[in-house]
Amino acid sequence: MPINPNLNSLAYFEAVARTGRVSLAAAELGVSTAAVSQQLKQLEEQWGVRLFRRDNRRLTLTIDGEMLFQATTTAFRMIRGARSTVLRQHNSRQLNIRSSPSFAVRWLTPRLKNFLDANPEWGVRVDATPDFSNFETEVVDLDLRYGSGTWEKLHTECIINDFVLPMCSPEYRDKMRAVSDKPGLQLSRARLIHSVKALYQWDVWLLVHGIDPPTEQAPLRFDRSSMAIQLARDGAGVVLDSATLAQEDLERGSLVPLSTAFDVVEFPAYWIVCPVRHMTRRPVRLFTDWIRKEGAKFDQSARSLLETLECTIRPTREEEPGLL
Repeated sequence: MPINPNLNSLAYFEAVARTGRVSLAAAELGVSTAAVSQQLKQLEEQWGVRLFRRDNRRLTLTIDGEMLFQATTTAFRMIRGARSTVLRQHNSRQLNIRSSPSFAVRWLTPRLKNFLDANPEWGVRVDATPDFSNFETEVVDLDLRYGSGTWEKLHTECIINDFVLPMCSPEYRDKMRAVSDKPGLQLSRARLIHSVKALYQWDVWLLVHGIDPPTEQAPLRFDRSSMAIQLARDGAGVVLDSATLAQEDLERGSLVPLSTAFDVVEFPAYWIVCPVRHMTRRPVRLFTDWIRKEGAKFDQSARSLLETLECTIRPTREEEPGLL
């Protein structure tokens, strides 16, 4: 028996066994009946067994033939199913993206229509989840990840920097100003809202600025920046979070810097991540080109907004503690 079975002969055998006739199998395969008969003869000679009993013009599977048919029909059914899935995905022109939830809701979605207008033939699926993709087992073209950019053996490209500062509602800012005219003392009396998955945390920020953590009010902790930003907008306290995600709130004035005495911290935060081989895919290239341009436009608008708010932007120092 050959180490590697002849797949062509097996395909001919499976078609004959499934249809029950050499002529029907030949028509399905688009070959002559003589070619099918020749392949069956070769397969039986190679395997050293009889696969069919031939009674006049009828073919009946032997026990060995029945065993082989069960295996081959299952295998070819799976192959045909996989082919249909691949073709369906290819023809549907689908781009599959995974994104961190707050970034997807607050930054990506308001801009996504621009990409769709420029590429109307493409469908887009966005999974907003904090879980990173397993590109070897999941159907995902690329991730839009929040983090430090240290993902080994993957293509990583920063598309947007983050701008982090203490923010609150105008009413809460005025409340803190009534406590003291010193921003540091205001923070030591404020209720702090924590985005627990953010790269830059309150404990680090307070340490860098030499401010004692508040002790009078219990902190609020959320695993989504969108929730923390919403609570700050509602006047529940001061959030140390992303002006990138809170841009619209800052533009409308529903969020304001607690104090312009504190610098805005800037660092690379939002990345395109995917296997290097995915960068050869046309939809990935199209989306990457588009989001690069959107990221550059946003960077200009974010800096202009923070300048209007009289904030000073400071890039993080490499030796600064706490950034992952």
